[in-house]
Amino acid sequence: MTTEVKGHSSMTLNRREALKLIAAAAPALALRPSSAQSPNLPLTAGPFQGTAQSLQAYRFPAWFTDAKFGIWSHWGPQSSVEYGDWYARNMYMQGSSQYNYHVETYGHPSKVGFKDLVPQFKAARWDPEHLMDLYAKAGAKYFFSMGVHHDNFDMWNSKFQPRWNAAAIGPKRDIVGLYAAAARKRGLRFGVSEHLSNSYAWLAPSHLSDTTGPLAGVPYDGSDPAYADLYHDYTGQPADYAKTTQAMGRNAPAKWKQQYFNRIKDLIDQHTPDLLYTDGGIPFDEYGYSTVAEVYNVSAAKHNGKVESLYFSKTADQCAIGTCALDRERGVLDAISPSPWQTDTCIGDWHYKRGVAYKSPKKVIDLLVDIVSKNGNLLLNFPLPNSGELDYAERVTLDGITAWMAINSEGIYATRPWKIFGEGPSTKVVVKANGKEFDPNEGKKPDLTATDVRFTTKGSTLYAFVQGWPKGPAIIESLGTASPQNPPKVTGVSILGHSESLKFTQESAGLKITMPSTPTPLADIGITLKIATA
Repeated sequence: MTTEVKGHSSMTLNRREALKLIAAAAPALALRPSSAQSPNLPLTAGPFQGTAQSLQAYRFPAWFTDAKFGIWSHWGPQSSVEYGDWYARNMYMQGSSQYNYHVETYGHPSKVGFKDLVPQFKAARWDPEHLMDLYAKAGAKYFFSMGVHHDNFDMWNSKFQPRWNAAAIGPKRDIVGLYAAAARKRGLRFGVSEHLSNSYAWLAPSHLSDTTGPLAGVPYDGSDPAYADLYHDYTGQPADYAKTTQAMGRNAPAKWKQQYFNRIKDLIDQHTPDLLYTDGGIPFDEYGYSTVAEVYNVSAAKHNGKVESLYFSKTADQCAIGTCALDRERGVLDAISPSPWQTDTCIGDWHYKRGVAYKSPKKVIDLLVDIVSKNGNLLLNFPLPNSGELDYAERVTLDGITAWMAINSEGIYATRPWKIFGEGPSTKVVVKANGKEFDPNEGKKPDLTATDVRFTTKGSTLYAFVQGWPKGPAIIESLGTASPQNPPKVTGVSILGHSESLKFTQESAGLKITMPSTPTPLADIGITLKIATA
């Protein structure tokens, strides 16, 4: 008996050979949606396929482990309103502060919708070259541009979203492309963030209407089929779909998943990012795994077969073996991770909001040293207003980071964790979730003080970040001769930014260091002890 195998019509196999072929293909087939035919997902040739098994062979590039600090521009047409994050969704949610603001400022969303706000996103004073000078000077080693937010608006010259992209409307410039060129000119690695997989559900409120008041029952403009390319086409969905769907849900038809893949592949192929951030875990099974594979294969083609890129997922299990880097949104691990990871956070709101209070330079540096001590990187968003120009208060925070990094960055870049990440009252575990220790409220933690210490290493040098100026001698208990850490012998101590060596004694209770009579610059933010060991 012979069996014809689909896809191999030019050859015939006996039954045993056919069964072997089917069995070999089973792992890949298992990843495909069981209720639909395998999608058309063409990939750039390279070392990876769009399967979970293939991506487990991925390994981190060394540059990311050395980089430690990146800056993000979480910016798009929602920024034009300057009234905070998720505006394009919340303006359709009756009773929300953004709905109320929208009605008072622009009109009812049945008459003036998000589509009408997009043209006012002008970026009139946006200068990517100037911004990148500031960010590089501040010590960022990589930069992220917004690629596409949940609002379904692409920030590049998008082939698959031709009407709603930054090159076609609003700024009428390829924001991603210009950011990429500016970053790479200065030696920064370039990344893009995409939040698109949730968009189909996230924009559902635009298809609803007020439930009370004089316009109750009048559909919002998202229901207009003329704008389905922005607000999505819900044809074929249950009648109550827009009412029941969750904002960050990924309940979407196959045609949307294909659109997702096409657009993000277009973004990757056009701009060859070194980093791709997805808001959530790897989405949509084969569509998502193929997107990750595309990132890595494009990088391999660009770097003579070597994969120099990373993909970020917020789902720890997906990053357990190769595949991706774990990202914690506004969260910090409370232990050293064996694999590099990243915290992404913001100095204020994700999208620009007038009058919001920003993180101080002290708060940012506390975060940075804590994260780096645990083998992580910090990605920090500076939300731009409609103009595309940092406001005065943002410059104050950025300038403070710049000044501190100019003195202390030696203890940040290309370092690795020590035996423990730190000591002091702030090292106590805050929260346990899913067996992992982390702090989900990094922005609400009190400032670190001179009693809080974080460690990094580089060769035989140990760096101890003391997050304030000690009253009297600095004492590092973990470096005492009786410490359970069994520390090395200390042969010299200095402070970065201070030219003199310091007197010290390594006693059983700790390393006791006589401090200079005058605090070093920016000591209120934190100092870095450079400790030579034998």
